[in-house]
Amino acid sequence: MIAATIAWLLAYRYWVILPVTVFEGPIAMVVCGFLLKLGYFSLVPVYFVLLLGDLVGDFFWYGVGYYGARPIVHRYGHFISLNDKMLEKIEDVFKKNQNKILFISKITMGLGFALVTLITAGAIRVPLKKYAAINIVGGFIWTAFLLSLGYWFGNIYLQIDQTFQVIFLVAIASILLLAIFGFRKYIRQRVIEDKI
Repeated sequence: MIAATIAWLLAYRYWVILPVTVFEGPIAMVVCGFLLKLGYFSLVPVYFVLLLGDLVGDFFWYGVGYYGARPIVHRYGHFISLNDKMLEKIEDVFKKNQNKILFISKITMGLGFALVTLITAGAIRVPLKKYAAINIVGGFIWTAFLLSLGYWFGNIYLQIDQTFQVIFLVAIASILLLAIFGFRKYIRQRVIEDKI
């Protein structure tokens, strides 16, 4: 059963990572970079599948903002101290700086506010072409960065795997030497104490 599941995942790996990336893009990108280093993916297909999945997620949240932000805030905003007046203030700031906000949010995962940024972009009706262009450019940069980070971790993993035996041997040798010297010191002290 497990072997069949692994074989299926390997056969359809690019199709599997697409929906994962839609919901957890940054994590999927780092993991795929790691797996790229281990030889489970090819660079160009994995890069574009990750980019596509991330963009699908971005457009989904834009749609949530476009079609549902105002009614949701009007009905449930009081639970998080958000009302229509506050939403208008947020929208004004966003409209004045939308290009900067969208781009910086994209390449920094929104500093914790990525989802809010994407929904707000939809709520204030940022033109779809502009939204797409900014997210595609930012996505190229962000996907490359996170994929590279995962690749780097994969490289470290392989290096640790190869050198772990040496580190282990050095650690064991050090412990043995310390134990021998400690035992000798203990014995000497006992002998000296016995003579006194």
